[in-house]
Amino acid sequence: MTTPASAPFPLRRLARVLGLVVLLGTGGFWAAKGAHPGWSQNRVPHPQVDEITGIEYVTYEDRFVPGVEVLAAGLGLAAGLFAVSFLFNRNQPARTQ
Repeated sequence: MTTPASAPFPLRRLARVLGLVVLLGTGGFWAAKGAHPGWSQNRVPHPQVDEITGIEYVTYEDRFVPGVEVLAAGLGLAAGLFAVSFLFNRNQPARTQ
């Protein structure tokens, strides 16, 4: 029979699973939206060439592309959740006398 003192402590596992979910979610979001190796952009430049004169010019598309600070923030949050998991006590086996 399982007593409350020997029941598994779910907060430790929950913090680690949440850390893994945040890590994978942030990495997936960053990769899916463009994986920009610089800072985030809210306008993306598109160079174009004028058909008649041949002069190059830049137009901007309003689109969010996450940069490395989004990735770093997600990694930091995941590491923080993993570190918090060590603050919860491990279960000690129930003492029988």
